[in-house]
Amino acid sequence: MSADAREVDSGEQSPAGGGGGGRIDTSRAHPARVYDFFLGGKDNFPADREAAKAALAAEPRGYLNVRHNRDFLRRAVTYLTAEAGVRQFLDVGTGLPTQENVHQIAQRIAPESRVVYVDNDPVVLAHARALLATGPEGRTDYIEYDLRAWEAILAEAARTLDFDRPVALVLAAVLHFVPGEEAHAVTAGLLDALPSGSALVLSHLTDDLNPVQIDNVAKAFKERGFAMVRRPRAEIGRFAVDNGLELAEPGIVPVHRWRPTDVVDRAKVEEVDQAYVDALEDVDRTKYRGIDDVTDADINLYALVAHKP
Repeated sequence: MSADAREVDSGEQSPAGGGGGGRIDTSRAHPARVYDFFLGGKDNFPADREAAKAALAAEPRGYLNVRHNRDFLRRAVTYLTAEAGVRQFLDVGTGLPTQENVHQIAQRIAPESRVVYVDNDPVVLAHARALLATGPEGRTDYIEYDLRAWEAILAEAARTLDFDRPVALVLAAVLHFVPGEEAHAVTAGLLDALPSGSALVLSHLTDDLNPVQIDNVAKAFKERGFAMVRRPRAEIGRFAVDNGLELAEPGIVPVHRWRPTDVVDRAKVEEVDQAYVDALEDVDRTKYRGIDDVTDADINLYALVAHKP
């Protein structure tokens, strides 16, 4: 790990860790559920809402990172399916079901697409059936594993995915929960199993863009039991370059600048009574806000898509 990367303390809770099959602990915030809150979901608890509230107090426009990360995922999956011809996806650290999921995007373009979701939060497992709704031509599966149990992930995913054919590995906003060189080892282990023609979809927090804002948010989350590694652009690039991958255009860029098209804001719900919205607490109003007013000063995530020759 480079000296510039911001590290988590070894004694803190690691949202990527803990393995599968754990009890649902609603008293502690979990990144997947905080993410769900900012996307307008309902599968979160008071501790997650309080963590989101603290993050919003630290950075009032921080919800734009979450929402634009989700839209980057839509654009990346669309590109890989429609232009690169990928028909298989391994989404590790998928989080809670929300519109639109990888299989919905891919199977709308290519109904035969296969998708395996991986997460270690028992709440995600409890909602897995929502992820498994798929068309008759494609296949979708969910497995509960720690990100770092990559060998077990590959073994289980092989029930659904054909590792002799290209697979897109999706690591969206998850590796910043894995400290040090371990994040690189996990990524290398997963990518090594994928054949030529495969791809990596990656987004990752950084201090490079707006360090004061992200530091404030990170402190708020750290106080609630989990921390985030913010890596510089060069180290984020290592996840692709060290594994022999070739970056797709436009390379490594802030998440809202990766092949920007018309924003599809899945978190902005149907029209509601404005008086109702105005009466809400600020943290609850974020789900009703659009995201097309984003600026570079709002974003602390890099994004990339890379291909395996």
